[in-house]
Amino acid sequence: MRKFTLPAALIGLLAAVTGYCQTARTGPEWPCFHGPRRNNTSTETGLLNKWPDGGPKRLWTASGLGKGYSTVSISGGRIFTSGSIDNQTHVFALDMDGKMLWRKLNGPSWSTTQRWAAGYDGARSTPTCDGGRVYHLGEMGRLTAFDAATGAEAWSFNVLERFEGKPAAYGLAESVLIDGDRLICSPAAAKGFIVCLNKADGKTIWANADIPGGAAYSSAVIAEFGGFRQVLGMSSTVVYGVDIETGKLLWSVPHGNQRNNTATDPVFHDGCVYASSGYGKGSVGVKLSAADGGIRAEEVWRSRRMDNHHGGVVRVGDHLYGAGHNDPGWSCLAARTGEVAWNVPGKGSLTAADGMLYCLDEKGTMSLVEATPEAYRRVSSFTVPSGGAGLHWAHPVVCGGRVYVRHADKLFAYDIRAD
Repeated sequence: MRKFTLPAALIGLLAAVTGYCQTARTGPEWPCFHGPRRNNTSTETGLLNKWPDGGPKRLWTASGLGKGYSTVSISGGRIFTSGSIDNQTHVFALDMDGKMLWRKLNGPSWSTTQRWAAGYDGARSTPTCDGGRVYHLGEMGRLTAFDAATGAEAWSFNVLERFEGKPAAYGLAESVLIDGDRLICSPAAAKGFIVCLNKADGKTIWANADIPGGAAYSSAVIAEFGGFRQVLGMSSTVVYGVDIETGKLLWSVPHGNQRNNTATDPVFHDGCVYASSGYGKGSVGVKLSAADGGIRAEEVWRSRRMDNHHGGVVRVGDHLYGAGHNDPGWSCLAARTGEVAWNVPGKGSLTAADGMLYCLDEKGTMSLVEATPEAYRRVSSFTVPSGGAGLHWAHPVVCGGRVYVRHADKLFAYDIRAD
């Protein structure tokens, strides 16, 4: 029998459509914050469903990454992240064995002398990879396109200067979104709360200044619904959708908190949008419908539960998983009703793969948890080594049979393949 092989072009198309994380030609791919589908869920299978005592095998540790909460993106056989060294933000490229390939500056780091924010300094944004380039937004507004192979700058400018904005209270924190030839980011500025740029040269395509509220710290996601390709995002007071072609505001629903701090990405599925915000605000479910040539948004449920701080929320099946802040604990909610399936002590960040949740407690315990609404079932755990000062806030990444965990100055890679 003749062996059937998919053409390379078709493999690439399937990867773009499904978010498939590995191909024979390119190797592991997790090209941006929360992955190719921007939903923080890997499509990989064949992973360990239970870890050995002490955790999976650590393959390597990379050091010299500075301060910050950036996680990793992976593309073209390279790993990218960012960090703050000597009050300057840097973008780093590593090979798949953790060896440093290049390190480039991307403007001054965010820092503060305010007592309420002390200790939270460092890089926030995770680099975004596309078409042989790496795009990164510094905390103080410098947006740069780097050559992925060499780190050479293709273009750069300051988004706060161009769109007349001021640094957010905690600095700019989003990881920019690439969609075809477009780059989406949110300076939250007077002449552009959310803007669309040509990724080739950084020139402005459109800028929307009609979003109510101030700066947020979440990253945008894409949703196809009602005849519109939408960019979903959050401000300090609303969750919203804009038309990616024109930048027109299609809808918004109130959702903010007393700290003007909304750091969790919206979650979209089957015409429904989920948004969460810490500091006691909780969660909201929004149903979209096509109406009068536009989009109508209706709040269908609201809950004080799972007021996610910044560790992220993932959807697996009909349920949402994440951790609360003022309403503490890891939780599972029904996506369509907000009904609580379970809640247990803990707080942190997470990702999902192969029917399991990879939950990183902010004090450094990584747990493997079944993604089921039936009950909280932790099957394995281990302690991640310290990479320096501060809590474990960088989101874990599962890609290429590995789980990557960043803490401060260090990045750890673990083998989680079942065979």
